[in-house]
Amino acid sequence: MLKIAIDAMGGDFAPASEVEGALEAVHDLGVGVVLVGRSELIQAELDKHRRSRALGRAKYWRSSNIEIVDAPEVITMSDPVAVAVRRKKHSSIRIAAKLVRDGQAQALVSAGNTGAVMMTSKLVIGALPNVDRPALATVLPTLAGPGTVILDVGANAECKPAHLYDFAVMGSLYSSVIVGVRSPRIGLLSIGEEEVKGNDLTKEAFKLLKSSSLNFVGNVEGRDMYTGQVDVVVCDGFTGNVALKVSEGVFEFIMLLLKHELKASLQTKAGAVLTRPAFRQFKKRLDYAEYGGAPLLGIRGVTVICHGRSSPKAIRNAIAVARNYCVGEMNVKIENQLGAAVAAGRDGYR
Repeated sequence: MLKIAIDAMGGDFAPASEVEGALEAVHDLGVGVVLVGRSELIQAELDKHRRSRALGRAKYWRSSNIEIVDAPEVITMSDPVAVAVRRKKHSSIRIAAKLVRDGQAQALVSAGNTGAVMMTSKLVIGALPNVDRPALATVLPTLAGPGTVILDVGANAECKPAHLYDFAVMGSLYSSVIVGVRSPRIGLLSIGEEEVKGNDLTKEAFKLLKSSSLNFVGNVEGRDMYTGQVDVVVCDGFTGNVALKVSEGVFEFIMLLLKHELKASLQTKAGAVLTRPAFRQFKKRLDYAEYGGAPLLGIRGVTVICHGRSSPKAIRNAIAVARNYCVGEMNVKIENQLGAAVAAGRDGYR
């Protein structure tokens, strides 16, 4: 049975969301979970669910598939990342990462401080051979298809062309193995579709990707991330993070605007009742909780980073992402494909 280490103290609603999400994952996905954090708080949450089950209100409690590992320290969202990672040796993030490093768990899921989770994963778990820069990936909803994988969305603010090539390889594999896209189409995020558009990084990366065996379709613009015309979008972490945060802001604005307009008059209120199923499905397609979390591609184990406001549903789905990553042997595929590129001595690579 796969074991997933959960940073139970990381999110805004910790440990309640982490515990409930983990219980749902144990029930639905057939995985074991290791809840890492302040044991007395975690146990108190588990006891709530045990009592609920005794009253016939819950079906999730399975103590044999749940472990608790105590971690007395917590890295908060406001902690300086480098200082906290270095000084808080007994944080829930660090201890969970050690479990993965030592083979006691196969994956780490955290809704904690994103920078701390990434840095700890790189330092404690380590990168795969031939991966110079692990990249953070996420899936965006599209008009057609299961979604577009975009990376990097925050792990590497400054990149070289070879790093973008690595991201394209890892993103293509993730789209194929996890999202389920055959022969994913890869686009390079730039300011225009023409090959000559962009900065020095995108121009050099374009040449590298064009000469590769990847299904590279050329430059794409920001609007193309949602049309379904490409399956993977590659960029540096600074650009990707800005694009992701803008997307989140637009999604939230649309939902608030719709809610406001639908309550504006009796006529729109009546229309809202009739169209409620459509709006419910619309909200579901834009809800980050449906996509779980963002995996850090290129490390030796598996790390999935969730939104700080993650609900139990989001935690459960992030565990599902981690499980599918392990079952799909993503790391083996990444290592093999990047190793082949290095062995072939690709022009301009490394």
